[in-house]
Amino acid sequence: MISLSLVAVALFSFALAAPQPDAGVIHVPIVKRSQTDRVANLPKAMEALRAKYGYQLTNGTYSKRANTAAVPITDEQNDSSYSGVVSIGTPAQNFDLILDTGSSDLWVATSSCTSCDAINSCTSCASTEFTTSKSSSFQSSGTPLQINYGSGSVQGAISQDTVSFGGFTITQQELLAVSATTSGLLGGVLSGIMGLGFNTISALNTTPFWQALYSANQLSEPLFSFYLERYIDQSTMNTAPGGVLTLGGTNSSLYQGSIEYLSLASSPSYWLLNVNSLSVQGKTVSVGSSTLAAIDTGTTLIAAPTTVTASIWAQVPGSMALQGAYAGLYAFPCSTAVTVTMSFGGSTWTINSADMNLGSVPSSVSGTTTQMCAGGIFDIGTSVGSGAGVPTWIIGDTFLKNVYSVFRANPAAIGFAQLASGLSPSTGTSSPNPAKVSSSTATSTSGSSSSSNPLAGAASHNSNIAISLTLLASVAACFTLLL
Repeated sequence: MISLSLVAVALFSFALAAPQPDAGVIHVPIVKRSQTDRVANLPKAMEALRAKYGYQLTNGTYSKRANTAAVPITDEQNDSSYSGVVSIGTPAQNFDLILDTGSSDLWVATSSCTSCDAINSCTSCASTEFTTSKSSSFQSSGTPLQINYGSGSVQGAISQDTVSFGGFTITQQELLAVSATTSGLLGGVLSGIMGLGFNTISALNTTPFWQALYSANQLSEPLFSFYLERYIDQSTMNTAPGGVLTLGGTNSSLYQGSIEYLSLASSPSYWLLNVNSLSVQGKTVSVGSSTLAAIDTGTTLIAAPTTVTASIWAQVPGSMALQGAYAGLYAFPCSTAVTVTMSFGGSTWTINSADMNLGSVPSSVSGTTTQMCAGGIFDIGTSVGSGAGVPTWIIGDTFLKNVYSVFRANPAAIGFAQLASGLSPSTGTSSPNPAKVSSSTATSTSGSSSSSNPLAGAASHNSNIAISLTLLASVAACFTLLL
C-alpha cells in the first residue's frame, strides 16, 4: 500500500539500442522519476478521462465533444504515464512523448510556446521544446487547430516533418506544432503525445506514425506490444524502469505461454473489446448490457458504467462512494485487499490488489476516522455519445500492468498473455532492470486537416525489422488519464 505522497513522474531520454538476442528486436531501457501527491489530483484526472471519451458524470455538467476524435493529455503532474523518446526534424531533436493507444495524433510543444511553463522549467532535459527553425525538413501548413481537454487546451499549426521512433522513420509525418497550452497542462519533461490508435479518430485527419509504418511495409508484423512495469506499491523512487514497447513484433522474454488474440469488437477506431465477465472478492458481478471497452495505455484507471461500478464496490466491505470533487470514486478500508478478475471472452485475468489501491484518502474527504484508500475502478458517468463505436468502459494501466498486451492491425485484434516470471506479477520490483533490457543507442474545434500524405516521403532503411522501444514510464502522482 502506498501513501498519498508517492508518485509521479519524469521521463528520461534514451538512445536507440543495439540488436539483442531476439532476432531483429531492439530494446531500450525506461526510466521513471517520482513526484508528490496523488489522491488530491484525482478530480482533474477523472475530468480528463471523461472529456477524452465524451462522458459526463450523472447529474453533472460537462461539455459535449465536437466530434469523435480524441487526443491525449498530461495534466499537472497527476498522471501515471508511459513515454518514449521520439526524434523530430533534420537534424533530429529528441522529445519525451506519451505513448497512448487511446488517441491517434502526434503533437509536440514548440519553442514558440511561451505558455508551456512546466516544461520550460526542466533543466535536466536534453530538449523539451521543438525548435522548428532548426529543422530543414519542417513544413507548416499554417492551418490552426485547437484541441480541448477537460482541464485545458493546446493550440498550434498543422505541420509536417521527419519523425523517427525506435529506428523507424517517416519523412513527412503530419503533426501539430503546439504554440500555446493552458498553463500547467504539460508536466515534468513531457513534450507532447504520440497517439497509437487508428486514423479514424485522428483530430488531424491523418495517418498515425505506427499505421504509416505498417502501410509502408516497414514493420515485420502489423502489430506492437507492451510490457508495463508496476511501482504503485513501492516507496518513492528517483528512477525505475517502466516497461517495453515493441514495434512490429512481440518480445518472447516478457511473456510466457501463448498470446490469446481477441478480434476487435468494432471497426478500427479505438482499440475496442467487450467486457465478458468480472469478479470482485471472488463474487461474480454482472457487467450489464453495455460492455464495449477501450483498451487504453494512456489511462491509468479502469472506468466502468455507473451501475456496474456500484455493484463492484458493493462486494467490498466498508467501501463508500466519495462525494463532491471526488464523485465517481470509491474508497475502501486500506487494510482490505481488493481482488478483481476480468475476462474479455477468453481467459480470465487477475488484477493485482496493489493496482486497486490508489492511496489514502484524507478524512476530510471520506468523512470517517477509518483510514480509507481510493479504488482503481471508478464511475465514468453517462456517455454523451451514441453509436456502435462509443465505449462504455475504459481499461487502463490498472489492468494492463498485469498482462503482456499486443495491438494487432491485421487481422484487427488485441492479444493478452501472462507475464514472464519475475516481471512484476504481484508487486513492483526495485531491480534496476528486471526485463534485462540493455541500454543503447478530443476534439478539434477549429482549423482544417491537411491533405498531405504522411507516407509521401522516402521510407526508412529499417525495413521489416521489429523494434522494441522501452517506454519512459511515469508512475505518476495521480493517474494517466491521457487523451
